[in-house]
Amino acid sequence: MKENSYGSILRGISLFGGVQVFQILINLVRGKFVAMFLGADGMGISSIFSTSLNTIVRGSSLGLNLAIVREAAERREEVDRMKELLAVVGRLITLTALGGALFCVLFSGLLSRLSFGSDDYAWQFILLAVAVYFSVSGAGKLSLLQGMHEVKRVAGASLVGALTGLCAGVPLYYFWGAKGIVPAIVILSVTTYIFYSFNLRRVVKIPKPEIRLKDHKPLIKKLVCLGLVLLSGDLIGSVCNYAINIYLRVFGDLDTVGFYQAANSLTNQYAGMVFTAMSLDYFPRLAASIGDNRRMTGIVNRQMEVVAIVMAPIACIVITTAPIIINVLLTESFQSISPLMRWMGLGIVFRALHYPMGYIAFAKDNRRLFFWMEAVLENALFLIGVILFYHFFGFIGLGYAFIVDNILTFIIYAIVNHKVYGYTIDNKTLLHGLICVSLTVACFSSSLIGYNLLSLSLMISFSLIALIYSLLTIRSRLKK
Repeated sequence: MKENSYGSILRGISLFGGVQVFQILINLVRGKFVAMFLGADGMGISSIFSTSLNTIVRGSSLGLNLAIVREAAERREEVDRMKELLAVVGRLITLTALGGALFCVLFSGLLSRLSFGSDDYAWQFILLAVAVYFSVSGAGKLSLLQGMHEVKRVAGASLVGALTGLCAGVPLYYFWGAKGIVPAIVILSVTTYIFYSFNLRRVVKIPKPEIRLKDHKPLIKKLVCLGLVLLSGDLIGSVCNYAINIYLRVFGDLDTVGFYQAANSLTNQYAGMVFTAMSLDYFPRLAASIGDNRRMTGIVNRQMEVVAIVMAPIACIVITTAPIIINVLLTESFQSISPLMRWMGLGIVFRALHYPMGYIAFAKDNRRLFFWMEAVLENALFLIGVILFYHFFGFIGLGYAFIVDNILTFIIYAIVNHKVYGYTIDNKTLLHGLICVSLTVACFSSSLIGYNLLSLSLMISFSLIALIYSLLTIRSRLKK
């Protein structure tokens, strides 16, 4: 159980959380240079190419990455099975990477017309195919490292790759202008791939055998089926988000869509650091416990406890500083989203409680249950909530929908996982969860007081209490 110690969990979250912060800073620096050297038009072009790359990479990867993590975590102690996985994954990732790159080349003209309204950028989409290939390939190697629980190597490779890509890419913006955007993206993808490959070679000491894919159909089918479940879940999520935007535009206006997306983006930027860091470290440990429900329950409960303790002060800070965050990162005209950000800040604590439970079905290879809970139910709940609460309460109803969605998801996940896998939240985890929720609710309630000085004083007080509670609890856990 050493890997499930509080120290191990906290080290994983702090390490990957630091990586997330650093990568956000790198993106801000890159954005600053793009703005300086290329202007608003250049930022728009850069955004379109980045979005195109991410979409093609996600589609061509077939959702295999998390499926690879699961298999690697399950097989890492068995040399022969690990040999098979390395060989099969290497071949599959190469094929999917080539497929994505070929798609980018063949449809470069169409992609240029869809993205920019002309064929002028077709040659840049042909060059982008190189980035697609190395991005898909690099993600496959990252998944293997993650599944082997090589936490420090994953973090180090991510940081060095991103930093090298930034240093190599910025001169291209200066000398080539907008024509340097795609070459900079290519350099970033290649450098990241190189560092993931280097670290994977240092970890893997067993030779990778030559194989024929047709001799390994069961493993390939398993990986592809798991991947397609994830891909379909992403697709459903994208469709629901699109439907929400259309609904808000039709029954509100374009400003409503923009305000909602701004609040959602700012809130999730802070919460996402913790959730991404958690998933990178947590899922491999959970996947390795699939044959032991008692061990699995312990892993989930400890993760839930730690994430709730870490998330409570973050949520309180988001609630307290929402107007300041908006002024710094947006403009004064966006101050109307401050109440919505505070509701969402409250909601991320409930998300922290149900997030660890969402991985159980996938780790157990229960594709059908995972699909219906994670892809269908959670997205449907939020979509229905947005429609109902916006209809009756207007813009602030979007915050109500966020809260209700996360509370209902927590209840449903707890009930279903208990019925199917015998998972139960222990009393200690429940107690810490209640304390974290109570502190966040108290901070949020203070924001509703009409007197600004009193409201601010109370919010700061509860934020400090949540931070002190978090630090003291973490300190006591590290001593165990």
